[in-house]
Amino acid sequence: MSFGRPPTFSTFQPNPPDRGAFPLDHEGECKDQMMRYLSCLKLNSNSSTPCRVESKTYLDCRMNKGLMQKEDWKNLGLNNVGPESTGAKGTVEEREG
Repeated sequence: MSFGRPPTFSTFQPNPPDRGAFPLDHEGECKDQMMRYLSCLKLNSNSSTPCRVESKTYLDCRMNKGLMQKEDWKNLGLNNVGPESTGAKGTVEEREG
């Protein structure tokens, strides 16, 4: 390679992202779930504990759309979270409805 010439990438081998790093959702495939989660955080003074259902829904969407590696809920600490448990102050839909 000479100075001033663009490098050749014929031998470039991309590496998968480290655990915890994942691609951005440029297409907005999980935007609705993300907005529900962020709204829940706002309603609960940025406490994530009451927003575990929204968190699980958002991560489920990302896994199903290939935006992150599929992971067991137990490893994410969300194995006991189900749709029946809601945030302490509820979700935005519940408050508006």
